[in-house]
Amino acid sequence: MSQPILSEFDIVFAGGGTTACVVAGRLAAYDSSLKILILEVGQHTLNKPIHVRPYQYPFNQAPTSTTVTFHTGNSSPRLNGRAPIVPSGRCVGGASCVNFMVYTRAPASDYDDWGVDGWESENLIPLMKKLETYEVQPDHPTHGYDGPIKVSSGGCKLGISDEFIEVGTTYHKRQYADDTNDLETSISAMAEIHRRDDRKAFRRSSPLCLQSSSQPEFTSLGRKAREAYHLRRAVGVEFASDLVSCPDADQSSSIVRASKLVVVSAGTFGSPAILERSGIGAEAILKRCGIEQLVNLPGVGENYKDHNLVFVPYLAADEAVTMDALWRGDSILQESLAEWNSSGKSLIAQNGFDSKIKWRPDDEELKAMGPAFQPRWKEFFQDRPDKAVAMFYVFAGYPQPLSSILPPRNYMTARYCTLYPVSVGSVHVDVTEDGKERMDFTTGFLDNPSDIVPLNFGYKKTRELLRRMTSYRGEAATGHPDFPEGSAAACREASGSVDLNAPDIVYTTEDDEAIDRFHRDRMQTMCHSLGTCAMKPEADQGVVDARLNVYGVSNLKVADMSISPLIVGTNTYSTALLIGERAAMIIAEELGINCI
Repeated sequence: MSQPILSEFDIVFAGGGTTACVVAGRLAAYDSSLKILILEVGQHTLNKPIHVRPYQYPFNQAPTSTTVTFHTGNSSPRLNGRAPIVPSGRCVGGASCVNFMVYTRAPASDYDDWGVDGWESENLIPLMKKLETYEVQPDHPTHGYDGPIKVSSGGCKLGISDEFIEVGTTYHKRQYADDTNDLETSISAMAEIHRRDDRKAFRRSSPLCLQSSSQPEFTSLGRKAREAYHLRRAVGVEFASDLVSCPDADQSSSIVRASKLVVVSAGTFGSPAILERSGIGAEAILKRCGIEQLVNLPGVGENYKDHNLVFVPYLAADEAVTMDALWRGDSILQESLAEWNSSGKSLIAQNGFDSKIKWRPDDEELKAMGPAFQPRWKEFFQDRPDKAVAMFYVFAGYPQPLSSILPPRNYMTARYCTLYPVSVGSVHVDVTEDGKERMDFTTGFLDNPSDIVPLNFGYKKTRELLRRMTSYRGEAATGHPDFPEGSAAACREASGSVDLNAPDIVYTTEDDEAIDRFHRDRMQTMCHSLGTCAMKPEADQGVVDARLNVYGVSNLKVADMSISPLIVGTNTYSTALLIGERAAMIIAEELGINCI
């Protein structure tokens, strides 16, 4: 402990993502005398256009982005030898400032399934309501109307989403639901997509707004942060400035003390890494890195889970309104910006998709999915009618910043993701042969044979939906499976949509094999990583208890999506906010602070 101590705070957060901002902001509001420090590796995001304007979200995912970290997983035979890449937020506010802005909520039963005292849905629903200002419809009993996070349907509707709803409720015969985020909707339903979007300002709604007039202090956190200890009590955080965020800063390490509490909140990748660097983890992992073990906690870095996602591009009519010209930076961009600056509206206020299908297979679809999915259906889904198997979406456009494979024109994109995949991975620190730190990351994607079945079916079902939409002009073949020559499923340009009652495409065994290969080659992360510091019993590879305390260490908690013991069937932002609210309540109670 010979490094200089910068200062002493009451609470120090190692990581400044979504959950940390919620916890720190709430605590500062509860007690303005608290000295709170948030250490974050990335840059500030408040009021920066790329984080505020809804249409710009894809640019945060571009390969040159400095607001996300791209984690490369180990190659996998289940992905045809591919090494998957999983981004995570690398800025103040974390993924909430760089994601697609979709706001959905998990069914209440997901939290009950955790089986953790104090985290039952009946205890969490009041916190969900506390977070929200639900601008979609009034007087919904499970929604809040005076919280800091604005939820709306956005400031500019797209006709392609209306087409998707029309086809979904007729051809697909799914009922339309006003609200599939009510925590209990048990039907396979069409619905509008809601966004974290201020209806009045038409801009991204961020957890940074939870900061009170007594704001926590921020400073840059190096990627190799770790806790400082005294007799198994966390007393501070050792860190170095980040070269990307602070290229001119002194790179020597420093220690900041925490008189009351250290909270690790660096996300599913960062939190287990901080614990392992600090000597908390499995003996074999720490030994190979030359780290002295302080606490034997083999669950650290295990239990990695994520949703599985696929994008598939389609050609759209020239007259369709899409995001493509805006994402390309065509002349329409300046016109749209001028309109947005004056009225708050225009495509600048859009993220490109306004509708979804919360999908559970009917009996006919379940039969068509084949025997590989039947055990999973019977074991998990059959008697849980509130749990959807997948989500189907349509984008009005193709997010070109993510890829340059398609020529400029109008597109639609089918997007389907599975919500409860079985496969599990892990995240651990490691060192290269020349002694540099690296990440040993195994995604586990598609390791369980049941996980690919809904994706294969999702391709077929979304293709049938899109080819019946008025704006459909065929498939962008380079983004589809490579079907055999002469196949009825071959992709091509079209002059218009097929009739609503047209027969479905008939796929051969060879076609099915092409779809399977396509998904193993193309399936990607939903950026919903969680579980690597699981809130479970220690004997069950748990890392934290119900009060978020790290087993074997005092004065140390973890609060972010890494604590989720099970995957949740939703875009995980809402759960990250919820964990923040619950963590703030727990910490306030332990400090004797009134949090009413």
